[in-house]
Amino acid sequence: MARQRLLWATPHQIILGPLFITFISPLTVFCADVLQFIDPLIGSTNGGNVFAGATKPYALAKPVADVDGQNTGGFATDGSSITGFSAAHDSGTGGNPSLGNFPIFPQICPGDEVNNCNFLIGERATHYVEESVTARPGYFGVELVSGVKATMTSSEHAALYRFEYPSSDDLHPLVLLDLTDLWKSRQNATVSVDADSGRLKGNGTFLPSFGAGSYVMHFCIDFFGGDVFDNGVWVNNRGGTEPKELFVTRGFNLFYLEAGGWVRFGELANNTLTARVGISFVSADQACQRATEEIPNPLDDFDRLVTETEEAWREKLSPISVNAGGASQELQTSFWSGLYRAMISPQNYTNENPHWDSGIPYFDSFYCIWDSFRVQHPLLTILDPNAQVQMVNSLLDIYKHEGWLPDCHMSLSNGWTQDGSNADVVLADAYVKNLTGIDWELALDAVIQDAEVEPLEWAFHGRGGLQSWKDLSYIPYLDFDPAGFGTNSRSISRTLEYAYNDFCLATLAQGLGRDDLYDKYVQRSANWQNLWKAEQDSVINGNDTGFLGFFQPKYQNGTWGFQDPIACSSLASFCSLTSNPSETFEASLVPQSMSTLIGLMGGEEPFVERLDFFHESGLADISNEPVFSTVYLYHYAGRPGLSTKRLHTYIPSAFNASHGGLPGNDDSGSMGGFVAFGMMGLFPVAGQDVYLISAPFFEEINITSPLTGNTARIKTTGFDASYENIYIQNVTVNGQPWPKSWIGHAFFTEGWLLEVSLGNQESEWGTKLENRPPSWGEAMV
Repeated sequence: MARQRLLWATPHQIILGPLFITFISPLTVFCADVLQFIDPLIGSTNGGNVFAGATKPYALAKPVADVDGQNTGGFATDGSSITGFSAAHDSGTGGNPSLGNFPIFPQICPGDEVNNCNFLIGERATHYVEESVTARPGYFGVELVSGVKATMTSSEHAALYRFEYPSSDDLHPLVLLDLTDLWKSRQNATVSVDADSGRLKGNGTFLPSFGAGSYVMHFCIDFFGGDVFDNGVWVNNRGGTEPKELFVTRGFNLFYLEAGGWVRFGELANNTLTARVGISFVSADQACQRATEEIPNPLDDFDRLVTETEEAWREKLSPISVNAGGASQELQTSFWSGLYRAMISPQNYTNENPHWDSGIPYFDSFYCIWDSFRVQHPLLTILDPNAQVQMVNSLLDIYKHEGWLPDCHMSLSNGWTQDGSNADVVLADAYVKNLTGIDWELALDAVIQDAEVEPLEWAFHGRGGLQSWKDLSYIPYLDFDPAGFGTNSRSISRTLEYAYNDFCLATLAQGLGRDDLYDKYVQRSANWQNLWKAEQDSVINGNDTGFLGFFQPKYQNGTWGFQDPIACSSLASFCSLTSNPSETFEASLVPQSMSTLIGLMGGEEPFVERLDFFHESGLADISNEPVFSTVYLYHYAGRPGLSTKRLHTYIPSAFNASHGGLPGNDDSGSMGGFVAFGMMGLFPVAGQDVYLISAPFFEEINITSPLTGNTARIKTTGFDASYENIYIQNVTVNGQPWPKSWIGHAFFTEGWLLEVSLGNQESEWGTKLENRPPSWGEAMV
């Protein structure tokens, strides 16, 4: 198949679901404490799966109450029951509930008899008083209907709990430790109880919640504020004072063995027991040491830890300030809370990696890059570039020791790859935005490895079907791939994502002066066109939509297969990578070639019609990250005003400040990042030096670059908080006309002034071909 030379052009057309990254700047309301606008409970029900507890930015220790309902992030405001309080969590993830290892649970045994206490998860589960829930940066509190009040805070590697028991004369309050995690994945575990101090130490082997292999976590728990009365271990629903050590396996067949340790206390001052919990992936001794170093005076350190955490969050958010211009408190809360959640994970596991130590900061809990590369990592590049550099170097460190870049990595384990090798995009994005302190030659080696060498198990890193990719220029339906093994599905999505991964490789190679590699991979970035079937129609419920041309699966012999174009959408059956994968997974991406795609769809007007239909028919599922960029695809058709109009149909209807205020899993802050970028009026295209300009939700925003100290400013004229004036009339940059509907990263690092004039009708701004976002145009003959 002959190809014409690929050329950068303004895009004509766009596909449903390109891969754009949202950028967000940390805004502090002018002269106000931004912490007042942070609500960790946003997304704590309705599938948001957020971590609602206490944490410092990127910290390992994350204490919160665990429930038996929507417990993927530990706690949920769904009215379910609390089963324990654990110190390690991920935030906003899908898959199985993550972490929640070694929960502790306070109670009073009826009749002061140990075996009258409830040890089993199902028996001890206790409802909480809904109005008692308090969550803010660095603090979480809740009261159980049993009368026990729990408050908690944390350092980097340890949690500090206060349990206030109801008054009970001559009774001895008990705390149990359960050798389990949130989804009962424990394979084996140990606990030892010090008879004198009540210290609990041990470890357990668990399974990652969305990946392969296993991991070991260690714990060290000390108690303060009372005298130890007695202690021991428990198995099933019985406890005893001997022995003081216990080793348990998983159990027999489907019968999960529940077991752990327990301690009872007397003479509690103010009926309050303080528990310090250290956790470590290295050893119980390290858990004890770090807990002691970080929380040396547990009875006095609670307020200090809360204050230090608050200051840490203020510092992380300090690059941004905002003049809301009358925007509601709810919108400001959505904005700031989104920024906050974007810095909960990935987590800083420096000196906590038992597999290797390269002597550099190490981050983990990339859960998953398929979600986070679109908006979260571009956001951190603006808001916290030093952390983003450390994360990129951690990805390269994983490559050096495991052979491939991860697409997902949690609990020091490989997570499942959903489509492409999207760490490639994270690296390219960091490169085009001039992040320094990264070995770019090593980065080039890593992305070439993804593009050229198929791992035996490409289900959790690298790419599969590379022989077909090289020989056929697409991933075939029912591909014959004896070189490696993974889920034999997603041939369309993998083709499209591999194409963009190759485009990102080409971008990096070009920047490093490797024209030979650039030419090779930029050509491969057009492979997505091989699965475009121009005559394919779409019928929904017996009605022809009138649209022609869709991506379709193709066999190795070049003949077409068939998949309903609405498969995996909100109008069809739900598709899951791990249970019922299809050839299109979630959505499809070609952000490098929007103009070509628009042309294939018939031009600008048919494209806009198709995009409107996608969003208004129920096909679009904004709870999945690939759909984020489709909100902004109007830019590529010369209708940037419609992007802002479309954004207002989702904010605040699907994204708001209620406990159910996220449409789906927050995915490490991706949902929050989408909100924040949208409200700021800039949306990043991940892997490219492009931010799409739209009307901000605030009157003025300032973003100071942590790298250069320069302050970028976004100012509006004609702003109204009722959002009737949502269409950009014209733009100036540093006082000069700016007809383009996009801008580069220099806006932030050089501290430009972007002035946006707003009105209530679409204008000519951004409509001309030469003023649209860049697109790699190419034709296949």
